[in-house]
Amino acid sequence: MVRSSPGAAVPRRILIAAAVALIPMIAGCEAGNNAPSLQWHQPTDGTSAGANGITISNAFVLGPRIGAVLRAGQNAGLFLGLVNTGPKDHLVGITAPGVAKSVLLPHGRVTLAANRSVLLTGPAPALILQDLLRPLNGGSAITIDLVFAKAGIVTMHVPVMPRSQFYATLLPPPGPSPSPSSKPHLRARATPSPSKTR
Repeated sequence: MVRSSPGAAVPRRILIAAAVALIPMIAGCEAGNNAPSLQWHQPTDGTSAGANGITISNAFVLGPRIGAVLRAGQNAGLFLGLVNTGPKDHLVGITAPGVAKSVLLPHGRVTLAANRSVLLTGPAPALILQDLLRPLNGGSAITIDLVFAKAGIVTMHVPVMPRSQFYATLLPPPGPSPSPSSKPHLRARATPSPSKTR
């Protein structure tokens, strides 16, 4: 009869503890290539807020590339997601006091059906801060007011994300249309008259 010594029990306990610790890791491998941890998720550097059944999530302004500045007079894109768990509502306006002269909404408003979401997440911006009143650079933040027909006004402090890493695939908004004084002047050129043949 072979008896194990009391000192041999300690290594067995360590071995059992190690095997128990490995079970979740081994089980995780069975999720295969469709595991949730392997799927791409939208970065969540943006701000979230909510009011009266409407949630605004991952709101941010797309800034310039690192080291650059969006100058006054340029446009900037605003990206966000909206979820409505209440009755039908409309986003009827956005203001960016002290930052932009106006904010362009697609078709002048965004309809939020009951129990639906609206993703204004790009790659091209659907919401555009027009004619910036001051320069913007990545890493700063601005204040915006979202105006809903029923839910009222929601004020948010929104980060300006530099156009790099995850945000490099997003498109900047079209620039402001040139003013008449900045259009190139066209000169009428005289065209030679056809020579007469005799």
